[in-house]
Amino acid sequence: MRISQDQFDDLARRMPGMGRDPASVRARIEALEAMLEGLFTIPGTRRRVGLDSIIGLIPVVGDIATAAMGAWIIWEARNLGMSKFQLARMGANVAVDTALGAIPFMGDAFDLFFKSNSKNLRIIKRHLDKHHPAGVIIEG
Repeated sequence: MRISQDQFDDLARRMPGMGRDPASVRARIEALEAMLEGLFTIPGTRRRVGLDSIIGLIPVVGDIATAAMGAWIIWEARNLGMSKFQLARMGANVAVDTALGAIPFMGDAFDLFFKSNSKNLRIIKRHLDKHHPAGVIIEG
């Protein structure tokens, strides 16, 4: 059975997180942030780590890959209409994380404590809560 382009577009619109509306963007960014910063818990501690810390162990390539994922979050924020100041702050967070994370050993330890994507998610949430209140999620 073939489906038409209209049917496909309607299906994509109904899938959670696939639209361009602020709620969908928020869902995508929250999912990526959770994957990058809090995928696992270090046994015996409450410290959460994600792919940012794990991939960052791979010299150069890992830092570039995690910087690209952080840049994607900033690109999504730009599409939400966030101010240049907010985007610059977010870019600075990713730049600091990338630059200091690239230092062998010390940078890997730094990645455990400096969570640039979590900081950027907080900036985006404040923007969305202020400018797009219909997409506010009440966390309990």
